[in-house]
Amino acid sequence: MNPTPAPDLPAPQPPTADSATVPRQQAGGDRPARGTRPGGPGHSGPAAPADHGHRADHAVHGGHAERADHAAHGGLAGPSTPAPDADRAVHADRTARADRPGHAQESGRHRRAGGPDHPRRPDQPGHPDHLDHPDVHRAADAATVENLLRCWVRENDLAAPDGDVLRLALPMSGAALSVPVRYWSPAGWHRFGPAFLDGAPHDAAPVDAVTVAALLGRESGRHLGGDLVARVADSAHHTAVFLAHRRRHPEPPEDADPFLVAEQSLVLGHPLHPTPKSRQGLSEAEALRYSPEVHGSFPLHWIAVDRSVLAGESAWTEQGRPVSAEALALRLLGDTPVPEGTVPLPLHPWQARDMTHRPAFLDLCAAGLVHDLGPRGGPWHPTSSVRTVHRPGAPAMLKLSLGVRITNSRRENLRKELRRGVEVHRLLRTGLGRQWRAAHPGFDIVRDPAWLAVDTPAGEPVTGLDVMLRHNPFGPADDAACVAGLTAPRPYPGRGTTSSRLAEIVGRLTARSGRPRLAVSAEWFLRYLEHVVRPVLWLDGQAGIALEAHQQNTLVHLDADGWPIGGRYRDNQGYYFRASHREALERRLPGIGQASDTFVSDAVTDERFAYYLAINNVLGLIGAFGSQGLADEGVLLAAFRRFLADATSLGSPLPAQLLATPTLRCKANLLTRLHGLDELVGPVDTQSVYVTIANPLRS
Repeated sequence: MNPTPAPDLPAPQPPTADSATVPRQQAGGDRPARGTRPGGPGHSGPAAPADHGHRADHAVHGGHAERADHAAHGGLAGPSTPAPDADRAVHADRTARADRPGHAQESGRHRRAGGPDHPRRPDQPGHPDHLDHPDVHRAADAATVENLLRCWVRENDLAAPDGDVLRLALPMSGAALSVPVRYWSPAGWHRFGPAFLDGAPHDAAPVDAVTVAALLGRESGRHLGGDLVARVADSAHHTAVFLAHRRRHPEPPEDADPFLVAEQSLVLGHPLHPTPKSRQGLSEAEALRYSPEVHGSFPLHWIAVDRSVLAGESAWTEQGRPVSAEALALRLLGDTPVPEGTVPLPLHPWQARDMTHRPAFLDLCAAGLVHDLGPRGGPWHPTSSVRTVHRPGAPAMLKLSLGVRITNSRRENLRKELRRGVEVHRLLRTGLGRQWRAAHPGFDIVRDPAWLAVDTPAGEPVTGLDVMLRHNPFGPADDAACVAGLTAPRPYPGRGTTSSRLAEIVGRLTARSGRPRLAVSAEWFLRYLEHVVRPVLWLDGQAGIALEAHQQNTLVHLDADGWPIGGRYRDNQGYYFRASHREALERRLPGIGQASDTFVSDAVTDERFAYYLAINNVLGLIGAFGSQGLADEGVLLAAFRRFLADATSLGSPLPAQLLATPTLRCKANLLTRLHGLDELVGPVDTQSVYVTIANPLRS
C-alpha cells in the first residue's frame, strides 16, 4: 500500500426510455447469398451448437459450482496447481457438445461463431483483425463502425442472423447494410467485418463510420443525428491518433505504477459506446497533452482563493488526526508561497484557460478574491476518465472539473457529488466499513474524503472551480487495474498486434500450469465473481447501497501471477441509497442524503444496479473473454447463473432479478447521444435512455 499517510479507514421533458426506443429491425431472412458483396475476409465459418446454454449449465454442474463455493471460503487452488473442477467443467462441455447430433447447424439468436474448444477469433490465420490494419485511420474507422453496430444491435435487441451476414434494413434511407459477422457474442461484444451498402458496386469501399452514424441517426427519428456524426468523426480521429502513438510506443512510461498503466490502456474505449474517444473542446496539441491513451502528463495550474469565497469540506484523517482540505492542497502545491488569507486550489490547465472566458471567474479576479499562481510542480497523469489525475507516490488523486464533452457529458463537478463522496466516507466509518471488511477483507471503496470549491461573494457556487481530493491507496507494488483497462484491446508490448492484458494473463497462466486455456479462463472468472462482485452485492443487501460499478469504476486487485484477490470501487457520483433503507441509514448517519441527493427509489436502483454491475461489468467481462478467444461465453454465463443462485442469500434483490426476468433494462448509449442528454444533468431517472433487451442469462 501507499507509504504516504492515508485517511484512517476502519469510495422539452427528457424522453422516457420506452418512447426513446426505435423500432426493432429484423436481422437475417433476406440475407444476401453467400459469396455476394459481404463475403471475403472476415466472414465467419460454420456456427457452433445452438443449445450452448444447456451444455454450459451441464458443465457448471460438473464443477463450477463446487469451485465457487470453495472460493468463498478462501480455498482456491494456486495458479500453478491444476484446478480439477474447472478442467472437469471444460471436459464436460466438450463431451456434451460432441454427443449432440447436428452440432454444426445454425440456430437463430443462440448461434455463435466458433465453438468452445477453438472460439473463432477475427485474427485467426486467414482472417486478420482489422484493428491491426497498417493504416491507423482505417483501423480506427473499423473500430468505430464496430462500436456503432454493437450499439444498434443491442439497443434494438436484434437476434443473431441465420448465417454469416447481419443485414440491417434502413427504411428511412431506402437502403440496407450487410455486415459479415466474425463473432457473435451472447453478452454483446460482437465482432463485425466491414459494412457494405446493399447494391453497391462490387469494387465499392466499405461504408465508413460517419456514413454509418448518419444512416443510423436517420433511422432513430431523432433530430440530433448531425451532432452524432460530428462526435463520431471526432472520436474516430482521436482513436487513430492514439493508435498511431501506441504502435510507436507500446511500452508504458518508466515512472508509471501498475495502477497508471491500466488507466492508460483504454485506447479504443467502451466497446458499446458510439463515441468513446470524443474530446470535443480539445485542440490537437491539447489532446496529445491531456489524454491518458498517449501517456499525457502536465503540471497543474494553481490559483489562490480568498478564504471569504472558499468552500470545502474534509473528513480526511491521518493517524487519527483530522487533516483539512486546505492542508492537503498546501502539501500538494509544495514550496510555492500563496498570498496571505488565501488557500491554493488546483485546476486542470485546460480548465484554467477556459475559466478566463467566464464572467463569474473574471469578477472574482477583478475583486482581488482569486490570484493566478500559474503552472506549478511536477507532472500529473490523466487517468481513464481524463479529468482525474494521478501522480505515483502522492497521497491524493485529484478529480478536477473539465468542461470538455467526453462521451456523453461535460465533466465538471457538481457540489452535491462532492458532498456525496465525503458522506460515503463518513458513513463507512460508522462501523459499516468494519462490517464490510470482516465479510470481504479484500474489497473497499477508494475514498473521496475532502473537496475544495469557490463561491461568489453572495454564496453561489462558481461552476468549474471544484476539485475532489481522492485518497490514493496504491503503492508501486499494488497491481490494481480498472476492469475496462484490463479487457481493452490495444497495441501490446512485444506482440506487434492488438491484444489485452486479460489475454496476456490467461496465456501466461495457461503456459505455466499446463491446463487448458478455457479452464484457466473459467477459474479466473470465478475468482473475479467471488472477490469483486460478491462484496458489491453484500453492500446492497446489508446496507441498501448500490454502486454504479461499471468496468471503468471497478478495480480488480491482482496477485503476482494475475489472479484476482480483491477489488476497489471508485466514483463519488455513483451511489444509489435505496429509499427503503432510508431509516436505517439515517440511524447510522443523521442527515444523510439531504445535501448529496443520493436516495433513489428502489425501482430505479434495481434498474441501474442491474445495468452497471450485471450488464456492463460482468456481461462485459464475459464478452471480452469470448470475443478475444479465451473462453466459451455459454460456460461463463452458466457459471454466473450458479454464482447468482448462491448469492441470493446476501440480501440484494439483484441476483433473483437476474435469474427470474426474461428481459433487462439496459442503458442505450447511442440513443442517449441522439437525444442530446448530458448524464450529469437532471434527475437520475431521466439522465440517459434505457431500453429493454433479452436477458442473456435466460436466453
